[in-house]
Amino acid sequence: MTAEHEQHPLFLPLVFVGGLIFGFGLGFSHMAQPEIVLNFLQFEDFGLLFVMFGAAVVTGITVFGIKRVRSEAPLTGAVYTRRLKQLDRNVILGGGIFGVGWGLSGICPGAAYASLGIGNVVILYGIAGMFVGAYLQGYWRSAGEESGTSPTAAD
Repeated sequence: MTAEHEQHPLFLPLVFVGGLIFGFGLGFSHMAQPEIVLNFLQFEDFGLLFVMFGAAVVTGITVFGIKRVRSEAPLTGAVYTRRLKQLDRNVILGGGIFGVGWGLSGICPGAAYASLGIGNVVILYGIAGMFVGAYLQGYWRSAGEESGTSPTAAD
C-alpha cells in the first residue's frame, strides 16, 4: 500500500466491532442454532427469512452508500466495482457443495463462528471442514492456472 492508501487507524477496530454485532445478532435471533436453520430448510419455521431480508436491506444500503463516501477499498486501494462472474461449472459445483454442507450441518460459515459463542463446540468439525475445503479449492484453482486449463484462469 502506498502512503495515499494508508488504512485508517480505526478500520480494524470497527471491523472487529462489526463482527461482534453480527455475531450477537445471529445469537440473539437464534440463527446460530442448527436446529432453527434446519427447521427453516424443512419449511417449518420462516424466521430465518426475515433475518436474511434484514441483512439484505442493510447490505444493500451499505453497498450503494459506500460509493458515495469512499471510492476505493480501504485495504487494497482498488476501485469499488461490480464483479460479474460467468455461470460456469465451478460456480454451480461450489454452490452445490455449499448448499449440501449448509443443509447437512444446519449452519452457514458466519453462523458457525457465532455458534461457538453460544457453546456449540462440535461446530469446530464444520469449521475445520470449511478450511480444508477452501484450501483444496485454492490448490485446485492454482494447479489449473499453472497448467492453463482452469476456466477461471482468464479472470
